[in-house]
Amino acid sequence: MTDSDGTLRMDARAKNTERMATVQLSTKYGVFRAIGYLDRIRGDEQIALVYGDITGEDVLARLHSECLTGDAFGSRHCECGDQLSAALRAIVSEGRGVLVYLQGHEGRGIGLLAKLQAMQLQAEGMDTVEANLALGLPVDSRDYGVAADMLHDLGVRSVRLMSNNPLKREALLRHGIEVSEQVPLLTQPREENIFYLRAKRERMGHLLPHLDRPPLDRTADQS
Repeated sequence: MTDSDGTLRMDARAKNTERMATVQLSTKYGVFRAIGYLDRIRGDEQIALVYGDITGEDVLARLHSECLTGDAFGSRHCECGDQLSAALRAIVSEGRGVLVYLQGHEGRGIGLLAKLQAMQLQAEGMDTVEANLALGLPVDSRDYGVAADMLHDLGVRSVRLMSNNPLKREALLRHGIEVSEQVPLLTQPREENIFYLRAKRERMGHLLPHLDRPPLDRTADQS
């Protein structure tokens, strides 16, 4: 099945994820097609930003978990905002690609308020893993099935996945999306987030070899 703009469309598996709208979205990075989906299992509204023709194989892709504090407010506690910008720039530079922005993933799936509570515990000395566990919450409860459904629907067969998290690659493989390459998405660490990033590397297996470089100081800007 094809849309009016010629985009190949495949039915999402088991009708759990339904495409609801497609619109051109002009951004500071470039002009994307914003494609909205409804996750009928969780009720979450999801969006994919598509640049160029992404049907086929070896598509540059980013699965980006929502992070209000980092993406919208520019928090330097995490690297999320920097990664979002870097991924969109890379997709435009590549000439084609897709960013799937995943609602329901705030705080690695624990929600905004719990994430803020975990950040409070981190400010008191806990790392990101210890803080979640101290709240009686999972370290990471994210599910990437809906992202795989969206990629299937968009006609993507295999991706070059921009991620430092090996669990994302494993999740896509389980859901039938081949990962031809895992592309590092390394942003300059900051004084404010180096402890957080080291915990992700040492306790969660994230691939962050650049953390041995000196962090940016508090006055540095990477907007």
